[in-house]
Amino acid sequence: MTGPGRPAAAAPLPDRQVALIDLLDRLLAGGVVLTGDVVLSIADIDLVRVSLRALIVSVSPENPSPFEHSGPPARRS
Repeated sequence: MTGPGRPAAAAPLPDRQVALIDLLDRLLAGGVVLTGDVVLSIADIDLVRVSLRALIVSVSPENPSPFEHSGPPARRS
């Protein structure tokens, strides 16, 4: 509860449960960029450095796939 002695920012947030699928849907709708660096070193000497970057986004009619054949192969009768 807020009052004259407590600012509104210090008020506790209500407990909300969010389903994992809803969280993933919101993240993928806007896109997610994952980045990371891996460095292998011995005695403080860098031997191997790998930089990882990945863009993950959902495919929809509004945001089509950039690849021509992105679905499963078509069946032939």
